[in-house]
Amino acid sequence: MKRIVTIAALIMFAATPAPALAQWAGMPVWNNPKGGTGVTVDGDLGFPNSNAGKGTAFGARATLGLANISFTAGVSSWKPSGYSQSLTSVGGTAQFKVIGGSLIPVALNFQLGGSTTSSVDTGTVTLVPKLTTFFGGAGVSVNVPTPGINIEPYLSISNRWRKPSGGSTASNVGWVIGANVGFGMLGLHLAYDSQKVGGVTRGVIGIGAHVALKAPAGM
Repeated sequence: MKRIVTIAALIMFAATPAPALAQWAGMPVWNNPKGGTGVTVDGDLGFPNSNAGKGTAFGARATLGLANISFTAGVSSWKPSGYSQSLTSVGGTAQFKVIGGSLIPVALNFQLGGSTTSSVDTGTVTLVPKLTTFFGGAGVSVNVPTPGINIEPYLSISNRWRKPSGGSTASNVGWVIGANVGFGMLGLHLAYDSQKVGGVTRGVIGIGAHVALKAPAGM
């Protein structure tokens, strides 16, 4: 009986589109080329397309900005369509601003990041192995001068590496188009992440809100 259940589970998961993970499960690769100082806390929602596994992902991130460098730590939980368990990712990102500032409307940064994503199993069979992901890339943004609102549309391109536990490393190039919108301390962010894996385009739409706590002067 146990063997029958295992075979049925394997058939079900084989028929489900394998999720493509850029970093945090079910999320785009977020970026903020303009950067900033202080602490920013983000709440995120991700909506992968059918090729990427569908379902809804929930996440949270915290970023510490120090002049031209920032560090982000975050977590996400995503239950793809047809899965009996959620995938949980924990990871971080480092961002290095190359150009950009109050007098320069264009910002350019480099990103490096990685994460680990939990496996899915039945207790006897691993259906989705634990996954380790890394990415490296760059992003460019433009500061749109709008009274009372800070609008930062951006484009990022990165190479993504993923290695399942016990498997070999694969890589693909992905791109993100998005925007960060600020209303003082509060703000919104949205992005669309796309990468072609196995001949199909796997896209993720992400939206969220953030609170920015600026550092005291001199920091």
